[in-house]
Amino acid sequence: MFRTMIYCLSILSVSLSCPADEKEPVKPEPIQVKATDWPWWRGPERNGIANPDQNPPLKWSATQYILWKSPIQGRGYSSPTVAGNRIFLASADTGNETQFVLCFDRSTGKQLWKTVVFTGGLSEKGNKKSTHASSTVACDGTKVYINFINDGAAYTSALTLDGRLIWQTKITDYIIHQGYGSSPAIYQDLVIVSADNKGGGAIAAMNRADGMLVWKIDRPKTPNYPSPIILEVAGKEQLLMTGCDLVTGIAPLTGKKLWEIEGATTECVTSTVTNGEVILTSGGYPKNHMAAVKADGSGEVVWENSNRMYVPSMLIQDNNIYSVTDNGVAVCWDVTNGKELWKGRLGGTFSSSPVLVGDRIYVTNESGETYIFRASPREFELLGENKLGTEVFATPTFCDSRIYMRVSQEGDGKRQEMLYCIGRK
Repeated sequence: MFRTMIYCLSILSVSLSCPADEKEPVKPEPIQVKATDWPWWRGPERNGIANPDQNPPLKWSATQYILWKSPIQGRGYSSPTVAGNRIFLASADTGNETQFVLCFDRSTGKQLWKTVVFTGGLSEKGNKKSTHASSTVACDGTKVYINFINDGAAYTSALTLDGRLIWQTKITDYIIHQGYGSSPAIYQDLVIVSADNKGGGAIAAMNRADGMLVWKIDRPKTPNYPSPIILEVAGKEQLLMTGCDLVTGIAPLTGKKLWEIEGATTECVTSTVTNGEVILTSGGYPKNHMAAVKADGSGEVVWENSNRMYVPSMLIQDNNIYSVTDNGVAVCWDVTNGKELWKGRLGGTFSSSPVLVGDRIYVTNESGETYIFRASPREFELLGENKLGTEVFATPTFCDSRIYMRVSQEGDGKRQEMLYCIGRK
């Protein structure tokens, strides 16, 4: 997956490090992430499945199994990115109008650095649940990449592991509707991003080394929120996008459309998953919708229903789909025919996505309650229920039997975000 190639494209870029008239992109360093890392959104395999060779706790509290906790400056829903001995988060402070990246020591939780990427340019528009730092950082082992909306445009920025800003590329103008939360995807020599919006957005790929644009696809003028996801399906690796009333398969190295059909809904949030034969689409506006679509070029819709998985992404294991609806119902379906196998009531409203660790699924609601249930098609089996903080929107990260959680605590009219490391000593 992480093989390299030589580009023979004439390209332009808005970059801090390279002149715009340079014709040959700089060769990026090889991707250097470990199996014990969680280097980007939805984990190493981009599907919400953690390394199964770990055993994170089933029970915890504010005092039990907390190895360390660190305050997070500002506000954001960026999930923890873990690479090497570092943890990265994006955040924003509306008081001084800054958007920044934070780095913490993985072992101790000590903050190592803070790099301000933008000052000023924050919009007051957006859903009350959105923030100015909802994208999750991606790390290739030598640099970190982050998306921000600032001053009416979408930008991707690259920083060194010690926090030095080295390039920044404008992707497209951006009109905020609900907000923005699309996270960068790393693929071979590229970092790939999306920025669908009412003004007409784009999907774009940049050279990881210098931010120079390699390819770019214009998108319809509709709001939409998924991150670009690269998965192997129908015998090839495809960049998959849902929403804008479309389902699209793209060759990630070139930007060539492999296939595209009308489908999904106008606005989607979830990141698609696959069993290798079909991909799952789900949306929540203007209607609730879920479907299994063949990604072999035919675009055939195998089955569909009207369930609402608008924000939390789904999981697939052994041809079984596991999901949590926005209103707190865990459900299991057969991916081949869409048959419901079981459902179980959890509680609360969910924006965070479930994560599969071995045969356990961990998912956290907006009130900070984490439910753990068995990944089994036979029946719904609740294994644990834990409470931490008063608000959680970010998806937890699982590495080396430890759970890294971004949690908000509110009290006495004040709100403070914390980064928790949960595990056994």
